[in-house]
Amino acid sequence: MDESGSIKLVVFDLDYTLWDCGTWVDCTTPPYQQDDDGRITDQAGNHCRLYPDVMAILDQLAEKEVPLALASRTHDPEAANALLELLGIRDRFRYQQIYPGNKLVHFELLQRETGFAYDEMVFFDDEMRNIRDTLSIGVRAVHVPAGLNGSLVESVLAV
Repeated sequence: MDESGSIKLVVFDLDYTLWDCGTWVDCTTPPYQQDDDGRITDQAGNHCRLYPDVMAILDQLAEKEVPLALASRTHDPEAANALLELLGIRDRFRYQQIYPGNKLVHFELLQRETGFAYDEMVFFDDEMRNIRDTLSIGVRAVHVPAGLNGSLVESVLAV
């Protein structure tokens, strides 16, 4: 994945892409609690969990030393960061753009920070508006309508 013309950065959205809280993270009610079984809930009882294949996907990409990034337009970055920490995946992402705003700004900053061209990035997101926006600048954008899964990632990245 590091040869010319190939993917050099894999970028993920959070809500409904890596995890499901029954709503967007900025609509949950922190602080979150983790019970003895590892189940994470907010104060309203929303269960926040990674999609089943996410850890294996992150492990495979780490083995291949593929740099990972996050691009999330949440209005509650603190809640998103708290969940990333509780879910044990925050440190997996070298680059993190987590704040309100357009995905184009997220990707402009990722491009500046990494030095990778847009066409060297792939982005997984559940919202078509974000897919359209990022496609318009040359990012390879992949619609994830029902949460990230291994077969989808494998078909795109051949991991």
